[in-house]
Amino acid sequence: MSRVAVVTGSNKGIGFEIVRGLCKQLDGIVYLTARNEKLGQEAVQKLKSEGLNPSFHQLDITNEQSIQALKQHLQDKHGGLDVLVNNAGFAYDGAATAPFGTQAEDTVGVNFFGTLAVSKALLPIIRPHGRVVNVSSQSSQMSLKKCSAELQARFRDRSIQEEELVMTLNKFIEMAKAGKHEENGFADWAYGMSKIGVTVLTFIQAREMEKDSREDILVNCMCPGWCKSDTTGWERPPRSAAEGADTALFLALLPAPNTKDSQGLFFYDRKPMAF
Repeated sequence: MSRVAVVTGSNKGIGFEIVRGLCKQLDGIVYLTARNEKLGQEAVQKLKSEGLNPSFHQLDITNEQSIQALKQHLQDKHGGLDVLVNNAGFAYDGAATAPFGTQAEDTVGVNFFGTLAVSKALLPIIRPHGRVVNVSSQSSQMSLKKCSAELQARFRDRSIQEEELVMTLNKFIEMAKAGKHEENGFADWAYGMSKIGVTVLTFIQAREMEKDSREDILVNCMCPGWCKSDTTGWERPPRSAAEGADTALFLALLPAPNTKDSQGLFFYDRKPMAF
């Protein structure tokens, strides 16, 4: 049976480079996904012009109907999934004038709650020896240091439950709208807070997989570094999108079976980092 990979938000930037790398290195079927079908199909055609053969499926990670349509397709056509790279993300640029509460709601809504929704749908159909990679950021570590000591301890607690994480990120949004997020211990950075959510969610998912009857499913997160992409802008970043994709590819292609030494960790440049 061919292995099947899905990369969310992959019609451009780092996600596009992850698809390109998987098409070259994975013996199987690679799905490029995008909210906009036209842009997604154009990205697929670009890769096909290079001699690669990705497949396309529409996916909006903030739309439950879209997520379920992808899940049903994967079940009906392939009987499951082997590699999931949660890459889709969003960031306001530095010149954004939207109120901070709006920025918090939108950014956490996509980066954390969107990733959570896709994971809830697709993790149950990951096959044994599957690989899950959540694209996070070192902004999660930087923002964590700006949180209160109490919040830092909760986020670092490997026994934290998903329900508590969800409640805490919702509280951040609520306090951001009220202009009281800092006095309640949260960092003043919507993107960084959203990526704290992605990183901690990874730890929770990895812990749950260790209890799962399916063998050798590894869940890790990574930081691509400061890359040329729509979320960082095109000025000054020292890394190309292809360089940013490297660690995600490394984790997606970890050989099976693998040890639990590569389970529930935060990676940068193919090496685990402390959180």
